[in-house]
Amino acid sequence: MRSKKEDAGRTALPCAVTLLSAGTAEKRDAMTATAMFVSEDPPLVVVSVGKNTFSHELIEKTGEFVLNVAATGQIKLAKALGATHGAKINKFEQFNVEGQEAESVAAPLIKGSFSHIECKVITSFPVSHYVVYLAAVSASRIDEKKVPLAWHAMKYFPLEKEVK
Repeated sequence: MRSKKEDAGRTALPCAVTLLSAGTAEKRDAMTATAMFVSEDPPLVVVSVGKNTFSHELIEKTGEFVLNVAATGQIKLAKALGATHGAKINKFEQFNVEGQEAESVAAPLIKGSFSHIECKVITSFPVSHYVVYLAAVSASRIDEKKVPLAWHAMKYFPLEKEVK
């Protein structure tokens, strides 16, 4: 068993591939992000967003965002969103991302995702080059026909078979 503290974030903690969307229909952005639930009742999530990202700027202005859990057909999109800066290009146009109106926030949903978790920021705090947001879930939906995508050890995996 190998143990290297510096690799923990990339290899030791598998996570859902999350596509964060922020902004409004007129000014929007999307990026990959690390998120997780911290409470089921009330439903609360945390997400880490780089301080120098366009998504961070939009979240600071609107106080809301959507966590779109990627489906297996969105690997190419996840790679593209994680490698570009939204202030320089319109990622929705550049990568043919189809936005969809959300139920409770102005930020768009990313069509084709496994699930959409609409969030309103409660508080935030800086950590290194990031801002960690604690947010309340204001609405969510799942497309049960889709298979969620996970990320582990710098690779993508489908989450489709239950282990009993």
